[in-house]
Amino acid sequence: MLSISALMLSLAVSQPAPWGTGESKGEDLAISLVTFGPGESVPEWWGHTSLVVEDRRLKQGRLYNYGMFGFDDFFNKFVKGRLMFWVQDDPIAGTYYMYKQMDRDVRIQEFDLTPEQSLKIAKLLSDNVLPENRNYLYQHYFDNCSTRPRDIIDQAVGGQLLAASVAPARMSLRDLTRRYSYVNPPMSLVLDFLQNDSLDGKITKKEEAFLPDELELQLSTLQVKRDDGTVVPLVKRQWNWFKSSRPPPLHDSPNWNGLLLLIGLGIAAFAFVWARVGKAFKTFRRVMFGLGIAITGIVPGILGPVLFIMGLFTDHLVTRRNENLFLMNPVNLAMIPLGLMLVFNSSRARTALRWCWTFLAGTSVLGVLVKVLPMFDQDNWNLIALLLPINVSMALIFWSEFKENRAAPQTP
Repeated sequence: MLSISALMLSLAVSQPAPWGTGESKGEDLAISLVTFGPGESVPEWWGHTSLVVEDRRLKQGRLYNYGMFGFDDFFNKFVKGRLMFWVQDDPIAGTYYMYKQMDRDVRIQEFDLTPEQSLKIAKLLSDNVLPENRNYLYQHYFDNCSTRPRDIIDQAVGGQLLAASVAPARMSLRDLTRRYSYVNPPMSLVLDFLQNDSLDGKITKKEEAFLPDELELQLSTLQVKRDDGTVVPLVKRQWNWFKSSRPPPLHDSPNWNGLLLLIGLGIAAFAFVWARVGKAFKTFRRVMFGLGIAITGIVPGILGPVLFIMGLFTDHLVTRRNENLFLMNPVNLAMIPLGLMLVFNSSRARTALRWCWTFLAGTSVLGVLVKVLPMFDQDNWNLIALLLPINVSMALIFWSEFKENRAAPQTP
């Protein structure tokens, strides 16, 4: 949904647009929405949207891009939920060719507007790019490059777009997200882990339009009533300026719960057999087991504390009160040093690991039990399927070893 600011900045237009200075006439303006298809990197998975204004009498045009952002202190701002974006006007052809080079769809919808409506959109856009107006606090689902054009179009047609989008959406925000993130299953799972139950409630087509593809679809069917009583389609012409070779997003949300359960059970079974079955190569198996805990603990050791911090101490709306903290949390960070200590046969590490895994197993089971309460309605069964068997198995491994050692005869 985001453009690449470093490239787009090089295309920036410096002179004020004639519709902002009063030179343009409404009957000479053509207003279009351009939808750019998904790209390669995570920010590009969702596609992108821009509005285009052309004065065909003066032969001038601008593309208005609400996806501009800077990399200065980006990670810190992202973690805190304080990403500032801005709108910028850019050359039309140069922008199209840039997306073509990235092998991303460029699809155009030209609107059938009255001169007054065209002038209103053009004036709003020219005002938005002024330095005092151009910045806004970015929210991926609620205030982004697609919702901003949506609201401007709605203003021009007297609220008819939002009035037509009160119908229920086909799926939740989480399912919509999964449709686009399926191209990278591990990252899709990370996004699922970080986001709370605010993505799981019922939404309308208005919220669905945070995705450029969905906004494009809604506009293609919108009928607009004019002041004289006539009803016309908002889009009078649409075409593909460039067709990407990338496959389109999935029509339905993928369901990997069964596969993830098999993976979780497989890892749990392998870990138990490796650690507890047989006496041969006991030292070697202990060393590899400790290394495995340390290495595989890196990702949970990062994600657990990150979610804890983002959920409790930042402005991120979609991370607060996240039920996935039952499954992974700051305790996972201890697995890295404790696993390395186990390599050297540390008895303290064994004790600490026993209690750490017991805590994680207990909270994981609790995270399932509380599902009977209506406030615990987060759709995280995929992560439960993957992590619950692993956490329980690891706790059983260390408790089995503890009981075995306690029952063994003591050497005088």
